[in-house]
Amino acid sequence: MAKKIYDVKPPKVARKSQKKIKEFLAEEKVIKKPREQHREQNVARHKKESRPAWVPVSIGVAVVLLIAIVYLFFKLPKAEIAIWPKVDVLSFTQTATADKSAKLADSEKFIIPAESFQIIKTASQEFSATGNASNEGLASGTITVYNKYDPPTSATLKAGTHFLSDSGKLFVSLQKIVIPAGKKSGSKITPGSVKVTIQAVEGGDSYNIAPSNFSVPGLKGTSSYYSIYATSTEAMSGGYAGKVKKVTADDILQAKDVMVKKATDDAVADLKGQISSDYVLLDNAVSSSVNDASTKTKSGTVADKFTYQATVKSTAIAFKKSDLESLAKDYIISQIPEGKTLLDNSFKINYSASAVDISGGKLSLNLDFSSGTYQSVDKNSLALSLIGENANQIAQTINNALGDQVSKTDIKFWPFWVTSAPNNQKAVRVELKF
Repeated sequence: MAKKIYDVKPPKVARKSQKKIKEFLAEEKVIKKPREQHREQNVARHKKESRPAWVPVSIGVAVVLLIAIVYLFFKLPKAEIAIWPKVDVLSFTQTATADKSAKLADSEKFIIPAESFQIIKTASQEFSATGNASNEGLASGTITVYNKYDPPTSATLKAGTHFLSDSGKLFVSLQKIVIPAGKKSGSKITPGSVKVTIQAVEGGDSYNIAPSNFSVPGLKGTSSYYSIYATSTEAMSGGYAGKVKKVTADDILQAKDVMVKKATDDAVADLKGQISSDYVLLDNAVSSSVNDASTKTKSGTVADKFTYQATVKSTAIAFKKSDLESLAKDYIISQIPEGKTLLDNSFKINYSASAVDISGGKLSLNLDFSSGTYQSVDKNSLALSLIGENANQIAQTINNALGDQVSKTDIKFWPFWVTSAPNNQKAVRVELKF
């Protein structure tokens, strides 16, 4: 059937069409509503997620800064007041005594305890001889002296008996010789014998002879000349001639001076080493004496070198530096005017020994000492009086309290916005400078 076309829809048709349109729109609205809700949720979530992360951090930092500013403003203000008091120097000259018998320091009598120290030191050294001499060494050696006397009988030769070698060199015995008798068997005699030491009568290396036969010239012309004889089995030695060194009296004196000085220096050094740094040992408070100074070598002895030995005893009197300084400081304090205070680190003292009695254990000391003094300042009370005052008021308060006893004042406030001393006494600092 052909579809009708209307230029103007009849009322019935128009109502029918409107009804269908409303139904369609209602259906479309039902379909789209969940989608719109989902879209709105996504938009809200996106807005929430896109919020910058620094926003809450900035808020936190601002809060911390605000708290810090409040703290700085109310808690950190402080005032620093530096005061330079005028310093007067008190100087004194006194005589003190360091006494070994004193147990404690006596400020009225100016006596301090002293202590005695002692050490003994021995030193030895080898020295060269400087004397010149001509000398000929005497050769010596051992021989066997035989006694073939018949009938067998012992024989005695005195010390200094000469023996002549078959080469014509003359030697002498150094001790008495007793030769036992020989032993006879039939017509044969076995001679008795004894070994002795002989020495050449002259110096020189020509007496260093090889093993030889010897006769006794003093028995020549007697029946014993052929019965008593000698032989050697080893060469003689020790003979020489030439220039040699000998020890002189000056050598010994010079060695003594050197060794006494060395032993003394060593003793004093060791003495100072055993005294602790708490003590003062003055140079003229040490005494040294020589216990022994000698050498076994006599003047004129032929020798290239000799040894000299010296023993020295050193004794010292020392005192504690702290005792002397305390004595001097106590004296200064007793002389300080009322209201004055001793300036720390300004104390100075010089001392020297005017008389030394080592055996008595006493030292007389000349003292020169001094110290600075200044007007006493109660820093706590002064700080309390400066609370709430500005710079001019602080300067005036200090001037009223100390007057001309102050040479300079420096006032500083902190931080920069502070113009007066805080109300907290702990924040007002008073410092003395010199």
